[in-house]
Amino acid sequence: MTATFDRLAPEHYEPVRLPPELAAFSSVPRTLKPGSPAKVGVLDLGFARRGERTELVARYQKSPLQIMRPLYVDPAMPGMAFTYVMATGGGVAQADRYRQDLRCGPGTQALFTTQAATKVYRMEDDYAAQRVHLTAEEGAYVEYLPDAVIPFRGARFHQSVELTVHEGATVVYTETFTAGRLARGERHDYTVLTNDLEVRRPDGTLLAVDTLRLRPEQPGGVTGPGVFAGHDHVASLYVISSARPAAEIADALHRSMESHPVLHGASVLPDDCGAWARVLGQEQPRVAEAVRAGWDAVRRLLIGHPAPDLRKP
Repeated sequence: MTATFDRLAPEHYEPVRLPPELAAFSSVPRTLKPGSPAKVGVLDLGFARRGERTELVARYQKSPLQIMRPLYVDPAMPGMAFTYVMATGGGVAQADRYRQDLRCGPGTQALFTTQAATKVYRMEDDYAAQRVHLTAEEGAYVEYLPDAVIPFRGARFHQSVELTVHEGATVVYTETFTAGRLARGERHDYTVLTNDLEVRRPDGTLLAVDTLRLRPEQPGGVTGPGVFAGHDHVASLYVISSARPAAEIADALHRSMESHPVLHGASVLPDDCGAWARVLGQEQPRVAEAVRAGWDAVRRLLIGHPAPDLRKP
């Protein structure tokens, strides 16, 4: 069995645990079904430390997911590899299945982001799903900072994220979800949006779990307390690190966002493995600015360098 065949087998890209909110919509589409050409996007990247620089040493990609070569654009950290993930289809359609494996070896410094927001299109059959697996080995410093997920009217989408972080590594991970295409009047018009995050050690020890279940048509909707609370954007920032005490990281996150016009809260993660913050806001730029402020504060605290310009339009 070849590695290529493994990557294209359904068990590699299908969700391991599909939430019942999405399972209820599982069906055979009248258009292209899962596994058809252009419906499975696979990205498998391996990074290693080479001297003072982090380099891409293993690469497999299958459209719609792809990357160009890593860039080195941070003057303060010239050896850090910046990788921009792109989707050639322009958005996520029904029956799409994506999987990303991002493997960062010992001592690497890597940043991952997306070229643009992830647009999830309207769906009449089935659903779409993405799996993200990020591994940071000893001494690695890794950031995964994707742009927002924007669900269109009728979208059905599940994302599962697994962060495997060595005790001596640091991972900074963010995620942002919007209420929809607000300029078109689509506010919480998607059908269902779910997200699962798990943080583990290399031996499988579970450190933290965070789940999101958004079903606007259910009683209570998604706009009340404990969900969007009347706001249009929700973002989360997770810092898994033992480089500084968890309480110190949480305090840095909280202080960095105090001056921004958003609702936010920060606290330590279980077993003091790091800290996290959640942000609610009415305007996407204000939420993005608050998240960037938190990222910048964490960078200065943990590695002594400010957040760089990601060089996006």
